[in-house]
Amino acid sequence: MTERRPILLANARILDPSRDLDIEGDLLLADGIVREAKRGIGAAGVPENTEVIDCRGKVVAPGLIDMRAFVGEPGAEYRETIATASQAAAAGGVTTIVCQPDTSPVIDDPAIVDFILRRARDTAIVHVQPMAALSKGMRGEEMAEIGLLKAAGAIAFTDGANSVTNAQVMRRALTYARDFDAILVHHTEDPDLVGEGVMNEGEFAARLGLTGVPTAAETIMLERDMRLVALTGSRYHAASLTCAEALDVLRRAKEQGLKVTASASINHLTLNEIDVGPYRTFLKLSPPLRAESDRNALVSALAAGLIDVVMSDHNPQDVEGKRLPFAEASAGAIGLETMLAAGLRLVHGGNVTLMTLLKAMSTTPAEILSLPGGTLRPGSPADVIVLDLEAPWVLDPAELKSKCKNTPFDEARLQGRVVRTIVAGRTVYEYV
Repeated sequence: MTERRPILLANARILDPSRDLDIEGDLLLADGIVREAKRGIGAAGVPENTEVIDCRGKVVAPGLIDMRAFVGEPGAEYRETIATASQAAAAGGVTTIVCQPDTSPVIDDPAIVDFILRRARDTAIVHVQPMAALSKGMRGEEMAEIGLLKAAGAIAFTDGANSVTNAQVMRRALTYARDFDAILVHHTEDPDLVGEGVMNEGEFAARLGLTGVPTAAETIMLERDMRLVALTGSRYHAASLTCAEALDVLRRAKEQGLKVTASASINHLTLNEIDVGPYRTFLKLSPPLRAESDRNALVSALAAGLIDVVMSDHNPQDVEGKRLPFAEASAGAIGLETMLAAGLRLVHGGNVTLMTLLKAMSTTPAEILSLPGGTLRPGSPADVIVLDLEAPWVLDPAELKSKCKNTPFDEARLQGRVVRTIVAGRTVYEYV
């Protein structure tokens, strides 16, 4: 490995959401940590062999932490590997991937947690942290060994895109998680109400002749979970909220003082059901894209701090899974490389501030998962991104680093992109 030289990011706009810091100045990185961020460090304040990078006109911020990404390894390496996911993440400014347990085999055994961590150390250029299964085999029938899995390195517990419908199993898991100071991350969709649904229930689905998924499928499951959280006093994170009614449930829970947080995917914040257009399968997601009124409610909730986290919901699907009639196609879209760029649409549109967006993509995920990143405080890990807010570009799927190309932003016009990603004090991606 090449020598890790100190790096000075000079003349930048430095944004640190962990301190509400927004200054023009220099950021010094050395020995894998942030040394200082202030106005005019100057040549006299840095070591002789420091690499000086002029970031005039650019934003320097903490590296992003993506709380929900599918990585196919082990078992589905044809869709994504830890190595390719990390390359995609670096290109999108994501310095920590939190991978889901729906691999083959499922991450429900300490040995598999250890495999993910070792594989990431050997092949990844960004940090990779595994979530473990909430239930054995992600079948929702029997609680997984939460204590052993946490000891092995699992940072949270989830059944991925599966919902635990058995309330007794969920209550037991919440109780055990509380005793181990662990957090449960739950996909809130009642599978019986989802049924054969493939997109948002409503007029547009009816016009396309497609079976809809009612928002009640999400709201009912979330409402049940909030009752169980109140019963157990546990920490809980809603994996992906999509509708205004669910936001009302979340608001009431927070007002009651429950230890609950929630994510929204960048897709649901920037796209709606109309974008499905003429049966575009790259826009088939789970949960489905909702009405524009729901999207606006999500954006307002993000701006107000009700939605805590923005994540990519990176879910690579190969050509065989997407080149099918809409109802038969696999759900999911890639997002590691486009999460921030798509989110900047909300910033340029005046819907949220850049500080709010970066906080939801870095500082808050770090706080929820007790990770060391998401900050530029002195002594914190040197996981940093350099962002050109004004750079215009058109997304070419062929240039994406993910193994699969199922992006809903195919040929989209975007403004703003990551030009440098630094992990542990080393540059792992540079846009040239």
